[in-house]
Amino acid sequence: MSALCPQAMLEQLLIHQPKEPISFMIEHLQRNNDHVPKIVILGPPASGKTTIAMWLSKHLNSSLLTRDNLIARQFPHVAFEASKHYQRIKMISNTLFIQLLQERLGEEDCIRRGWILDGIPETREQALMIQSLGLIPKHIIMLKAPDTVLIERNLGKRIDPQTGEIYHTTFDWPSDPDVQNRLVEPAGISELETAQKLLDYHRNIIRILPSYPKILKTISADQPCVDVFYQALTYVQSNHRTNAPFTPRVLLCGPQGSGKSLQAALLAQKYGLVNVCCGQLLKETVADKSSFGELIEPFFEKKVTVPDSIIIKVLVQRLEKQDCVQKGWVLHGFPRDLDQAQMLKKVGFSPNR
Repeated sequence: MSALCPQAMLEQLLIHQPKEPISFMIEHLQRNNDHVPKIVILGPPASGKTTIAMWLSKHLNSSLLTRDNLIARQFPHVAFEASKHYQRIKMISNTLFIQLLQERLGEEDCIRRGWILDGIPETREQALMIQSLGLIPKHIIMLKAPDTVLIERNLGKRIDPQTGEIYHTTFDWPSDPDVQNRLVEPAGISELETAQKLLDYHRNIIRILPSYPKILKTISADQPCVDVFYQALTYVQSNHRTNAPFTPRVLLCGPQGSGKSLQAALLAQKYGLVNVCCGQLLKETVADKSSFGELIEPFFEKKVTVPDSIIIKVLVQRLEKQDCVQKGWVLHGFPRDLDQAQMLKKVGFSPNR
């Protein structure tokens, strides 16, 4: 079971303001889905957002939601009404569309495995409606490229109707002859149509972005798709800084002569941390003539390694002092191997940096 996030629970309490907060919190804990992906991919036509969204969906095993696959669903009540409405006038209201999205996000796969929205929200009105429902994404990715590049790229766009995968006549042509034979040219990719879509996109995106100021990352789409994907993947696997109090526990590792002591001193000076050098700490303990010092001194005199069981006790005694607890610490010289690292973890002093 993954670690639970108190901040996520607090956010949901503030958003929903349930009449029975205890029951609400119990249900939230039982879902245990604070750490599943909740991603929005935005970008202009031909920026590759659908391709990136599909690749992320496969890699993260999360549900991919698009305007088309939401409207195409036939069984749930809202989806059925939306489909009838869309077939009749080829449009769907923001209210009905967001109801459709809410219904889909409430299903088991989205709750347990997370979700990725491809090109949603499309307008500021949709963004505000999504927020009002308490549907808060964790990561927003906006792809960006010059309009001239996007118009030229869109002319070569091809779709596999069987899988929904998108290919390109120049940049991403499939090697499988069967796939090649299935590819079709999508509607609306002419230069004039693409220019109009870009105009609509630019008009809407400048009003959407203020809704997500702290979780937005812009990635250039004018580069190979694989590079865009790995930048997007790196971002969505990162954690945002929380408002919770944070005490740094920094561990510096490296071979002898690599400059650990200098870097530790610089970190301690810049961030106000306690500089804990294991070797120096043992020497100070001996000099203090403490009970631990008396245990360590014979090993120093014989020039043999001090047992790990003694070192860990000296370290714990130092790291439990008030200055380390309040300011945080930077440790170097220990652990030197896996067994020592496990000992440090066992006594409750795992580093967080």
